[in-house]
Amino acid sequence: MPSLAMVAFWVLGLVWGSNFIFMKWSSAYISPDQVAFLRVLFGFIPLLAFALWTGKLSRNHLKHWPHFVVMSLLATALYYYAFAEGTALLPSSIAGMLSASIPLFTFVTAAIFLRSEPLTRLSLAGTSLGFIGVLLIAQPWQGLSGSINLAGVGYMIAGALSVGVSFVYAKKFVSTLGIPPVALATYQIGLATILLGVTTDWHGITNITHDTRAAAALVIGLGVCGTGMAYMMYYYIVEQMGAIKASGSTYIPPVVALAIGAIFVGETVTTLDIIAMVVILSGVWMIQRAKQNLAPQS
Repeated sequence: MPSLAMVAFWVLGLVWGSNFIFMKWSSAYISPDQVAFLRVLFGFIPLLAFALWTGKLSRNHLKHWPHFVVMSLLATALYYYAFAEGTALLPSSIAGMLSASIPLFTFVTAAIFLRSEPLTRLSLAGTSLGFIGVLLIAQPWQGLSGSINLAGVGYMIAGALSVGVSFVYAKKFVSTLGIPPVALATYQIGLATILLGVTTDWHGITNITHDTRAAAALVIGLGVCGTGMAYMMYYYIVEQMGAIKASGSTYIPPVVALAIGAIFVGETVTTLDIIAMVVILSGVWMIQRAKQNLAPQS
């Protein structure tokens, strides 16, 4: 029988991969900023309940609030908003495949700002290969007349860059604070809910109730499962399997998003798209392999 951590590993990949079709359905009725706000709101509720139940929150943590604000912007508010905008402009399968670029931007920003992240031939080759895959998806040589919305690609890249920078910021400034991950996620999501709440145009936000499927996808799929429960599962996997093995869950969402878009929604997926996804994931694998080679052997 597979371990509970391994089950959570695959469930998390499926949950993250399904987020893109849920965003697509929701964006048909409400704006991307409203999608992002409602997502974090309904994700914050179960996360807060779990943090209170486990007793992980402390008033002493509040002295680090500036770091929580930065993380709420980079790793939640800007990230979720950019992905909601990008998914609204692109087929959900394409948006999902572009999300695989997150580890690429994480590596690039870490190489620039963290001297503890040495460059190797393997990691550089993986990064180059990954960005070639992104170009194959975006097809910028077709210009504005191409089938891929370049603005949508830009939003997806901006979201991937934002969360990539957040990982580097967290490693440099947050990981040394000794705050439990569940507490960090609760502060991060809670502040993002406030930030998005005061910046979102609420006009027409109730339109999501016109479609039961879209409403359930937003509240349950994106919010409760795709944000709140996903954070809990991810930290559990990291605790049980280690950060490097847990990061392997990033391979699953692009494949899931591609399958959902092509098989269940009927989106057009070309051979070039599949090749591009394989190229990106191969690049990510090379980066992860380089990290494993540099990690101390136990």
